[in-house]
Amino acid sequence: MAASILIADDDAVARRLVENMVQKCGYETVVVDSGDAAIATLTAPDAPAIDAVILDLVMPGLDGMGVLAKIREAGLSIPVIVQTAHGGIDNVISAMRAGAADFVVKPVGVERLQVSLRNALNTSALKGELQRIRHSREGRLTFSDIITRSEAMTGVMRAAQKAANSAIPVLIEGESGVGKEMFARAIHGSGERKAKPFVAVNCGAIPDNLVESILFGHEKGAFTGATERHMGKFVEAHGGTLFLDEVSELPLTAQVKLLRALQEGAVEAVGGRKPVKVDVRIISATNRKLLERVKQGHFREDLFYRLHVLPLTIPSLRARREDIPHLLRHFLARFAAEENRPITGISGEAVAHLAQLDWPGNIRQLENAVYRAVVMSDGDQLDIGDFPMLASQPHPVTDIPTAPLMLEPAAMPSVVSGNEIPIAPLPAVGTLAMLTATGDVRALEDMENEIIRFAISHYRGQMSEVARRLKIGRSTLYRKLDEAGVPGHGGKSGEETH
Repeated sequence: MAASILIADDDAVARRLVENMVQKCGYETVVVDSGDAAIATLTAPDAPAIDAVILDLVMPGLDGMGVLAKIREAGLSIPVIVQTAHGGIDNVISAMRAGAADFVVKPVGVERLQVSLRNALNTSALKGELQRIRHSREGRLTFSDIITRSEAMTGVMRAAQKAANSAIPVLIEGESGVGKEMFARAIHGSGERKAKPFVAVNCGAIPDNLVESILFGHEKGAFTGATERHMGKFVEAHGGTLFLDEVSELPLTAQVKLLRALQEGAVEAVGGRKPVKVDVRIISATNRKLLERVKQGHFREDLFYRLHVLPLTIPSLRARREDIPHLLRHFLARFAAEENRPITGISGEAVAHLAQLDWPGNIRQLENAVYRAVVMSDGDQLDIGDFPMLASQPHPVTDIPTAPLMLEPAAMPSVVSGNEIPIAPLPAVGTLAMLTATGDVRALEDMENEIIRFAISHYRGQMSEVARRLKIGRSTLYRKLDEAGVPGHGGKSGEETH
């Protein structure tokens, strides 16, 4: 899914020209005709995700400077490129002081606009990564730090945001690497306990004989090696949140004590004489189906119902492929800065290929793949050859073109195109055969698949445009490609996963 650019201009002709140029650069557009409409779009509860704004400074009503002021008041960190027919130095200084990322003079050329957008988006991505790292270290992660544009994530995000405002126990399920701990931290950082501790415990990494001591604490001399008193994770998290990662791996003996602690709101240290009252919010996570563990006798049923009050299932990365280009942009910005490498971007072919792989390790695997590519690359742009562990996988026959992700200005081509990779030779005519070779009526599914393939070819792989013209959602389109067995679309699109 390409970055989305909001264009605000009261001049219909200028608005249309800029919209065409932005689309040629490979981005999606949202267009409004006034400053008030721009603010309404940016601040609406169901507002579309906007990555950057191209803003006319001179408009009736709320002008560009007013829009910049309201964006700052709302605490939005969206980069804004201002444009005006009056390019005086005073306008430039005022706009930059008000928070604009760049300034262009009408009529702007497509090359200048593309450079400006590229720089704004990549600077924003790097700032977002730095902010995410800082928030994680300070225990202040929120849902705005989670990178997603997928419809498959909408229900999960909405439920998690509601859960953040209460103390309801949450059980997060999902494959390894999908970001379960980040979700837990976002729930904690968005609730009333955000100023209190967030304590994470990997239950699968604790030796069985130390589980009770680590969770509930121990007194000095309680067992061999207990040379001093240890208060335990429950007491550490008092007033805040205790995150039990891989909770399904807890031994049965520890499960009994955990259940008692949840029921009574108190823990008893190993070797202790009396319980200690604790106030903790429990968020647990597992990469297994916890109910299956219950049926197999490996997890207590009564504890399961204590933890499984609000279950959240995070979709795998292959079920939210439209998030991959955005994740790539953020990871590339961060690692290029950390490693001080002059990487200008990722080629369109590499993005298209990476967006279609299954990623069994999910976001963690994608992050590590970008990290390795940045460190090992000899060029100034990552290509498919920089991902050798992935290049060995067969290339899909039907590629989904994606505009190259760039981090720094590069020489602009004379004709700017958002899609470098053709999906297939464009059919000469758009005719649909209704009968088979034997004279029977073709199956509806076969004809539907042919229509979808033709539309993808006709619109040169612009999946948003394909979905719009076919009047179906993007996730429905990917699901139909999955069902049709199109190579590179392994697994369902996740439209029904919440």
